[in-house]
This record gives sequence, structure tokens and C-alpha cells, in this order.
Amino acid sequence: MPISVAIAEDNRFALRSCLDKLAGIPHLKVALTAANGQELLDALEKKPADIVLMDIEMPVLNGIETTAALRQHYPHIKVLMLTTFDDDEKIFQAILAGASGYLLKEEPAEVLIAALHDTLNGGAAMSATIAMKVLKMMRQSPAPTAPVAEAEDYGLTEREIELLEQLKAGYTYERIATHLHIAIGTVRKHIEHIYRKLRVKNKVEAVQKAFGK
Repeated sequence: MPISVAIAEDNRFALRSCLDKLAGIPHLKVALTAANGQELLDALEKKPADIVLMDIEMPVLNGIETTAALRQHYPHIKVLMLTTFDDDEKIFQAILAGASGYLLKEEPAEVLIAALHDTLNGGAAMSATIAMKVLKMMRQSPAPTAPVAEAEDYGLTEREIELLEQLKAGYTYERIATHLHIAIGTVRKHIEHIYRKLRVKNKVEAVQKAFGK
């Protein structure tokens, strides 16, 4: 059986490049393409796929939000982020949302195809620069401690715990502000308080320490 691939990409040139890289590979079949996350979710109801190549910046529903939704509704479908973004924020959000791998669009066809196989076989395919960033984040993270249920040990408020849950889900500051009906500046202030109480320096450390993983 050929591997069924779905592609979520709003840039037609990037989509064409991706299709060209996969063209002529006998064991790969592009089942569908979508210009945004919502379109992808709707299409998957009729056309199943084994793996999704997911862009991050898309209209309507971005790649990170779509990945989180996929993990809830289609947990068997693997997600390989395929993006131009290599900053820590995007990597962190994608991993928390449930992405199985993170590849830069500049990677050649052979790397992309190998990453598809690695991901479907349970691996975590990543571009070299992304892997180095992830290792750096892990090295900077503290050892696991108490779960968020023991938040009183850290003096966290209910609002701060709620915000930590949103961070764990991979939401951006803007999305958190919308969900909690507060200003982005207020979100940042809460996060500053959380960092101070947990004695951490970034979101990866905060989530790992609060949730014990």
C-alpha cells in the first residue's frame, strides 16, 4: 500500500515545490492538498491520509492550531511540520501541539522522503538546525518535578494554572489572550509571574516543571 500524504500549504509556489519533490515516488501518493488548516480538517473527513506535511503560517487556521486539532480528531495521522520558521517559539509550539517532526522547506527531496518514512516508523525527523535547537532547549530545562496539581507548592494562582494549560496546548500569546478574554500585555505579565514562581527562564522549562514532563 502506498503512503497517503496530505499537504497543508497556502503558498502555491511552496506547494508546487513540495509536489515536485514527491513526484515519481511509487510508494507515495498525495491524497489531498489544502490552503489552510480548516480546509485540511474538512478534506480529511472524506480522504484519509497517513501523514500531513504541515505549513505553519496559514489563514483561517494555522498549522500549529491544526496540528492540535488533528491530535484530537485523527490521532493516528502523523504530522510533519514543513516550514521556513526555525525560531524557538514555533518549534516549542509545534512540539506541544503534537507534531512528530519539524523540517525546513529548503530540505532536498531525498531528505523529505526519508523524513516521511522516519516519521511513520515512529521517529522524530528534524532538520539539523532544528535538532540542535531542541537539544539546547532540553539541556536548559530542569529535571521534572511536581505536576500542576501541586501548584500550591509554587504559589500559582488559578489564572496562572489556566494560562499554563494554554501554553502546554501550544497556543500563542494572542490565542491565549483571546481564550482567556484578557489583553496580550496581561498574558505576558502572568507569564513573568509564572517564571518567577517556578524559577524558570522559558516556556519549555515552565511547562516541564509544572506538568512533571
